[in-house]
Amino acid sequence: MRPIHLVVLLGLVVAAVPSVAQQPPAAAFQPGQEDPATYPDFPGRDETFGFCAACHNFRIVAAQGMTRDQWDASLAWMTDKHGMPALDHAYRETILDYLAKAFPPRAPVGGRAGWRNPFAPAQ
Repeated sequence: MRPIHLVVLLGLVVAAVPSVAQQPPAAAFQPGQEDPATYPDFPGRDETFGFCAACHNFRIVAAQGMTRDQWDASLAWMTDKHGMPALDHAYRETILDYLAKAFPPRAPVGGRAGWRNPFAPAQ
């Protein structure tokens, strides 16, 4: 291979590989950034938001509507099946109090039960 062909080939390879410097820093890339202040203001909001948002978007929590027992079963399911750290009693009560008050079951619309999260624990 002639030297000029090698230079052209090397140039094409370098151009095809994105540079790390071109990537935005992780802190700058936050689609759908959330804030606890956008959720119902009941005691335990900040603790619940911080705990839940450590693993997933809080909007998935806010989209649910469950009884306190269902929220408790959901926490147990995440601990058993997904390795969520077990909560001490007082902290768990704070989170359950908030979830039950802020996101209770919703009435069916038009007599239909509506969408059911396929990953939620069975009721």
